[in-house]
Amino acid sequence: MLKIYNTLARDKQEFRPIEANKVRMYVCGMTVYDYCHLGHARVMVVFDMVYRWLKASGYDVTYVRNITDIDDKIIKRAAENGESIHALTQRFIAAMHEDADALGVQRPDHEPRATQYVPQMLEMVAQLEKNGLAYQAADGDVNYAVRKFDGYGKLSGKSLEDLRAGERVEVASGKHDPLDFVLWKHAKDSEADEVKWDSKWGKGRPGWHLECSAMASDILGNHFDIHGGGADLQFPHHENEIAQSEGAHQCHYVNYWMHNGFVRVDNEKMSKSLGNFFTIREVLKKYDAEVVRFFILRAHYRSPLNYSDAHLDDAKGALTRLYTALKLAPATSPAVDWKEEHAQRFKAAMDDDFNTPEAVAVLFDLANEANRSQSAQMAAQLKALGSVLGLLQRDAQEFLQGGTNAGGLDDASISVQIEARIAAKKAKNFAEADRIRKELLEAGIVLEDRPQGTVWRKA
Repeated sequence: MLKIYNTLARDKQEFRPIEANKVRMYVCGMTVYDYCHLGHARVMVVFDMVYRWLKASGYDVTYVRNITDIDDKIIKRAAENGESIHALTQRFIAAMHEDADALGVQRPDHEPRATQYVPQMLEMVAQLEKNGLAYQAADGDVNYAVRKFDGYGKLSGKSLEDLRAGERVEVASGKHDPLDFVLWKHAKDSEADEVKWDSKWGKGRPGWHLECSAMASDILGNHFDIHGGGADLQFPHHENEIAQSEGAHQCHYVNYWMHNGFVRVDNEKMSKSLGNFFTIREVLKKYDAEVVRFFILRAHYRSPLNYSDAHLDDAKGALTRLYTALKLAPATSPAVDWKEEHAQRFKAAMDDDFNTPEAVAVLFDLANEANRSQSAQMAAQLKALGSVLGLLQRDAQEFLQGGTNAGGLDDASISVQIEARIAAKKAKNFAEADRIRKELLEAGIVLEDRPQGTVWRKA
C-alpha cells in the first residue's frame, strides 16, 4: 500500500484514491518570465517521478501542471524588454520545455495556461462573492475575506492571530483586513491592453492564487486526489487555494498535499542577491542532464537538496558505476520482474512516501550483483528498474564515453592508442602498455580489459 506524507495531516497516510484505480494530480508549474532555475528542476523531476511511480503501480493518472503566463513579474519584464506579454511568455515556455525534455521529464497530461482560463476565474470570484467571501474594495480590487473562512490556516498551521501579530501580510488600501488577499486586480491605466479583461467589477486581471484554483477545479473537478508544489508555496499560495476552492464549492478540495524541499547552494539559500543562482541550462553546460536528474532523485523529495559541484561530481561517479553494470543489458528496456527480490525492495521503498534514496540503494545492490555474477538477467532488471525513475535508458558505452571526449582526444585517437597497447602486450612490452594506459588516464580516459576486448570510458 502506497503511503504519502500529507502536509495537511502532517503525517504519512495510506493513499486511497477518490475513484478506484484513478489518480487526479495537480502541480503548480512555472511563472514564465525567465529561464527555469534549479528549484524548478527539482519540482519538475520530483513530480515526474511521482507520476511515473503512480503509473507503474497500475493507476490511471491524470497529471496537470499549469503555466502562469500572466503575473506582475511577467508584466514588468515584458515592459523592461519592450516586448509583448505573449512574445515573452511563448519564448520562456519553449525554453522550459527544452529544459524539461533534457532532464527526462515527461509532459503532463494537461498544461493549462492561466490566460486561457479567465472566464472560469471570473465565475469563481462571482461564486465567492455570492457566498459572502469576496468583496470589491474602494480601489477597485476584489478581495477574499479571510476571516470569514473558518478553515484558514489548516494547511500551514498558522493561526489568524499569529499572522496578524507577525504582520506577514502587507496592508493595502481598501482591504477590510490586512490578511485579505486579491482575487481580481483592478486594471491600471498604464498597463497594456493585453493584461486587461472585462468583468462586472471593471477591467482587470486575476490574482495569482485564483489562477490555480480555477484551472485545477475545471480540469480535475472540485475535489481531487493530490496537489503538489515546492515548500515555498505551502503558504500563502496553497493556503489561499484551499480558501478559494472550498469557499466557492463548499466541499473538500484536495485529499493529499505534497511539498518538495528547498534547493540550497553550498548550504546557502539560492538567490540572485547572493550570486549563487543557477538556471537549469547553466548547469547543463557543465553536467550531463541525466547526472542532474540522478542528483535530484537520490535525495528524498521532502529533504533540502544541497547543490554544489562536489555533489554533482559525486552523482556523476555514482551514475557511472550503475552504467558500468549495464554492459550485459539488452538495448531495449525490458519489463520489470516484480517478483524478484531487488524489485520487491525497490517497490517497498517507493511505496514508503516515494523513498528514492532507498530505491537508488537497491539499484546499487543490483549493480553489484550484476557485476559479480556477470548476469544478463540482473543487468536487465537493473535497466528495467532504472526506467521507473527515468534513469539508465541510454546505451551504456555511449554514456560512459560521454560524447565529447576528455583530453582533446577523439574516438579514432583513443582507438589507435588502444591498438598500440594491445600490440605492446602481445610483444610482452608491458612497460609500454602501462605507459599508454597511464597517458590515457592522465587525459581522462579509463581503459577496462574485458573478455570481449578493451573498452574505454571517461574518468
